[in-house]
Amino acid sequence: MAIKTYRPLTPSRRFYTNVDSSDITAKASVRSLLVKLPVHAGRNSNGRITSRHREGGAKKLYRIIDFKRNKFGIEGTVKAIEYDPYRNCRIALLSYADGEKTYIIQPKGLNVGDTIMSAESGLDVRTGNCMKLKSIPVGTLVHNIELKPGKGGQMVRSAGGSAQIMGRDGKYVSLRLPSSEMRYVLGECLATIGSVGNEEFGNIVIAKAGRQRHLGIRPQTRGSAMNPIDHPHGGGEGKTNSGRHPVTPWGKPTKGAKTRRKKHSDKLIITRRKPNAKRVG
Repeated sequence: MAIKTYRPLTPSRRFYTNVDSSDITAKASVRSLLVKLPVHAGRNSNGRITSRHREGGAKKLYRIIDFKRNKFGIEGTVKAIEYDPYRNCRIALLSYADGEKTYIIQPKGLNVGDTIMSAESGLDVRTGNCMKLKSIPVGTLVHNIELKPGKGGQMVRSAGGSAQIMGRDGKYVSLRLPSSEMRYVLGECLATIGSVGNEEFGNIVIAKAGRQRHLGIRPQTRGSAMNPIDHPHGGGEGKTNSGRHPVTPWGKPTKGAKTRRKKHSDKLIITRRKPNAKRVG
């Protein structure tokens, strides 16, 4: 998979890039696995904006993804690779031996015609197979990792992401996450072997405002361009610095200030992610 560039027929087209879509094989999606989600555009149930700079964006349908991978012992065959407008990776359509069809996140290297399976243990360490963490060898790259057994994968689901199994400690398995954070996860949790595909997604250049609008992102106004009543950085004659560290419109420090509160899961974190760390996997 490669990054596509375009002839500079317009100023924005000069820098516009996209991911090559030649890997997509499906002409149409499975209708029974599509659902229309309501568009909130950053509003709450009272109609008030709670997330700024959001809008509806391009019309799209949600693909129901099987994050649980709990069809143990039944072989699934990859029938198609599809585009998913709700995520930055590709999805793979599986057809199981019992006739059921589901979508999963496409791991890197999984192609049409390949067969994969889920089980508690005993499977080959092969891309796309799903097992409990305690059954996967140390050093293996995994994705779509559960945090609670049976809840479905919640971690490492974006394009190019992978976590590495670093060791075992009793009922826990230690993982190194893409953020460089080291943490414990219960060995009973399921994970899929391999890294997520479409790893070139992070190199896309948006290049123009209209493309952001299609994604549902509205323009932002700099705080320094506002009046003092509207933003702590506002006011002053001409261009000025705000005279303080960068803050949100409500005075909360931004650009690196830690906002994480104490959580019950803090005891499972071995080492925190390093600030400005290069993304792993």
